[in-house]
Amino acid sequence: MAISARAGRRRDRTLNYWPGFVDALSTLLLSIVFLLSVFMLWQFFLAREISTQESALERLNRQIAELTDLLALERSNRRTLETNISGLQSTLRATEQERGRLQGMIESGAGAEARAGDLGAALESEKAATARALSQVELLNQQLAAMRRQLAALEEALAASESRDRESQARIADLGSRLNVALAQRVQELARYRSDFFGRLRQILGNRPDIRIVGDRFVFQSELFFAPGQAVLRPEGQGELDRMATLLLDLERQIPPDIPWVLRVDGHTDVRPINTAQFPSNWALSASRAIAVVQYLIGKGVPPPRLVAAGFGEFQPLDPGTTDEAHARNRRIELKLTER
Repeated sequence: MAISARAGRRRDRTLNYWPGFVDALSTLLLSIVFLLSVFMLWQFFLAREISTQESALERLNRQIAELTDLLALERSNRRTLETNISGLQSTLRATEQERGRLQGMIESGAGAEARAGDLGAALESEKAATARALSQVELLNQQLAAMRRQLAALEEALAASESRDRESQARIADLGSRLNVALAQRVQELARYRSDFFGRLRQILGNRPDIRIVGDRFVFQSELFFAPGQAVLRPEGQGELDRMATLLLDLERQIPPDIPWVLRVDGHTDVRPINTAQFPSNWALSASRAIAVVQYLIGKGVPPPRLVAAGFGEFQPLDPGTTDEAHARNRRIELKLTER
């Protein structure tokens, strides 16, 4: 029997490290998940900002394309008008030559006067057409200048939009950095209060065989609080919870209100199944026990938002064995101070 007891104690000491390691790994995983959530949130805001900037840029590009097409059309019209003006000027020069020739003919004969009058009228008509063409060219020049001003304004708007986009990205990066710093500070503060809480709880409870410390959790054997197969608190267990409620109320006053802490109460059973009208499964029994502890602490003044009840059934054993001692170790209530 002494050898068996020593072997059991060695097994207990060996197994006590593993839940702490798993708990620490779980806490690290939760922290990583939270940081990933923050990163995804940052990516969401960045993607929305970039999408807005891309939409504005796309709209500006469409306007520039339309103005470019219009400018090309106006340039084509201008070249056509310039060609027409050149032709009219050639015609004007030819008409002036013809007029000089006609004037020479007028000097040589009176019959040429009528023809000269007709040619003069044609010349005036050509001059009027030339004046109209020059007026159209001037109008096109004015339109071209207006288009150039519009293009300059669009380029300025595009530059301003790109500057705002760079500023937004810088603000998002700064926000992410400050959020990481604040998160690290909150984690450190919660760890300090958690260490203080469990230190004081350890002093009050003392060294008892039915209460163990595993990592950052206090592990109470279920028999301390409940009869086998039941979820009604025993009087001796209520005394322990009274002391714990006093500590929680002190802790609630000490921790700043912006730190989202909770005390998680976890119910665990052994692997042997239960199937009664009140508890159709080990899930139901473990959850009912956790809820009973939470409700008792609420009755002692602990704020409900600071408490969480969780039932794990038989799926998180401390001891994989099948002996009565292993079953007793796995029937437990665990308390853990953590983030919400």
